[in-house]
Amino acid sequence: MEALLLAAGLGTRLQPLTTVLPKCLMPIHGRPLLGLWLEMLRQGGVDRVFINLHYLSPLVREYVLSSPYTDIVKFLDEPALLGTAGTLGHFREEFSSNELLMAHADNLTIFDVQQFYEAFETRPAPCAMTMMTFDTDDPKSCGIVTLNEEGCVIEFVEKPQDFVGTLANGAVYLMDVNEVFKILDAGEHITDFSTEILPNFVGRMNSFHNQHYHRDIGTVVAIGDAQEEIVACEMGMTLLEEVGSYWRPDKSRQELSHDFLLKLGQAGLSSRAIESLMRS
Repeated sequence: MEALLLAAGLGTRLQPLTTVLPKCLMPIHGRPLLGLWLEMLRQGGVDRVFINLHYLSPLVREYVLSSPYTDIVKFLDEPALLGTAGTLGHFREEFSSNELLMAHADNLTIFDVQQFYEAFETRPAPCAMTMMTFDTDDPKSCGIVTLNEEGCVIEFVEKPQDFVGTLANGAVYLMDVNEVFKILDAGEHITDFSTEILPNFVGRMNSFHNQHYHRDIGTVVAIGDAQEEIVACEMGMTLLEEVGSYWRPDKSRQELSHDFLLKLGQAGLSSRAIESLMRS
């Protein structure tokens, strides 16, 4: 199985923290978010992971190349951001399988990769994609989905202002990527996956519900909350034990640790959250 982790974004809502580290390297109990993704995917049977790079790309590259995951990773460099759909189209020749798992590597998402794959393999015949869903307490910040009796997506509303439900798009997909390429080839200047690709799969997309943990850690408050919430997720804590701390004792990481700690102080996080973020 192959996977694409989208990790190129600027993380502007997480400033000032993202002036030091990209969002995909934000620490969860001292463990880099990207490391959790790579460990989870490797345990789930993924043997090739593509990571797109743009913002603070040298730090992402250095982390992966010094990690146990370097043998399964291939970098996709984006000198200019291509957008979530643009990345798929631009690098289509890199993918050797028709089946592709795509996820936002700057979300803290804990799930069983094999169960997700089984949901894709057993999808109803018209479906070409499986969307991960989760229950949200903030529907206005998410894409809200409606399912039919078979668990297929029959309606998708991005960030609704009126209440339509709490079942949300987790921004993790398993897809027949050739079906996505057909849409890209038929359109012009398609860059956004959620607004320009997903609507084409309403009625052709089944679902997999994440019962473990999902949070967009795109704000300082959210990343602070995640430090405490993850403790209640057994699978998440097991993964954390397998991933080494980002704050290793060499000079470069310790310099980053010093700078990051200063930004945490500016961000106004609680001492408990700061202790978790900086844990070795």
